[in-house]
Amino acid sequence: MAKLVQFDRLGGPEVLTLRDVEVRAPGAGEVRIRVDAIGLNRAEIMYREGSYFDRPVFPSMLGYEAAGVVEAVGEGVDGLAEGDPVAVVPAFLQSAYGTYGDHVVVPAAAVVPRPAGIGPVPAAAVWMAYITAYGPLVEAGQVRPGDHVLITAASSSVGLAAIQTARHIGAIPIATTRGAAKRQRLLDAGAAHVIVTDDEDLPARVKEITGGAGVRLAFDPVAGPGVEAIAQGIAPGGTLVVYGALDPRPTPLPNAHSYPALTSRTYTLFEITKDPERLRRAVAFVNAGLASGSFTPVVDRTFDLGDIVEAHRYMQAGDQVGKIVVTVTHDAASD
Repeated sequence: MAKLVQFDRLGGPEVLTLRDVEVRAPGAGEVRIRVDAIGLNRAEIMYREGSYFDRPVFPSMLGYEAAGVVEAVGEGVDGLAEGDPVAVVPAFLQSAYGTYGDHVVVPAAAVVPRPAGIGPVPAAAVWMAYITAYGPLVEAGQVRPGDHVLITAASSSVGLAAIQTARHIGAIPIATTRGAAKRQRLLDAGAAHVIVTDDEDLPARVKEITGGAGVRLAFDPVAGPGVEAIAQGIAPGGTLVVYGALDPRPTPLPNAHSYPALTSRTYTLFEITKDPERLRRAVAFVNAGLASGSFTPVVDRTFDLGDIVEAHRYMQAGDQVGKIVVTVTHDAASD
């Protein structure tokens, strides 16, 4: 039997239930993994609440990331074998697959070898964050050494990965946070500058930091009316990338009457993870950063799988700096 987290209705963390479910064999193109650690993401809160673009099919699993060991491979799977240490990349819909469990089946296309020397907990904290940062900064945005990059809500796992990615490129990361409590932690994480938006004027501080030039790229998960202030700090010809929707209010499109000419676009990591060639490049880039020490996943706190409700409550409170990871303890007798 496998232990899987499922839910039968939309709602708060309390709808999540840990259940015993029959372990199934992987089908064609699938892999079954013995899970050791699970990375949590805000997308899973939205999915659980019904505000995500993908709607649950009950009883629904959830979860995009995990690290563990291959238990079995399905027909047509090449390059993966029983016993391989691996990690799961977000490359599927939660309505079809999920990673919240001790034994899970996922598409082989979403499984990558675990980098050498990386344990299960940090490995579960890598792929959502670093691929989300890689797409806009490296592949689409082509940020260059010396460019300023504005990273809003920077204390999230993606924000911290974006800080490290900008540093890896040679760019200058400017981080934002609402309150002063996280300022020093963001500086310690590699931010060249931190703007506390509750206390400081965002566009004015950006212009001050950049000598009036503005940033080449702004990377924002919040959306909503706040993008207008962000746009005012972008250099002419720069790019505004909105990759989330933490603010449910309508997001205005920056226009030529108020701002310099800029490109405004949305982004999702599925642009990378569902394209095999782009995913190959992203994995190579992230692995190189991990191997060199430029990339170090920041784990804020770990929870046991049996405490998944508390883990979701903690994530929803939004006080963490970095990733929340759920660990899985295996009973040799039951395995």
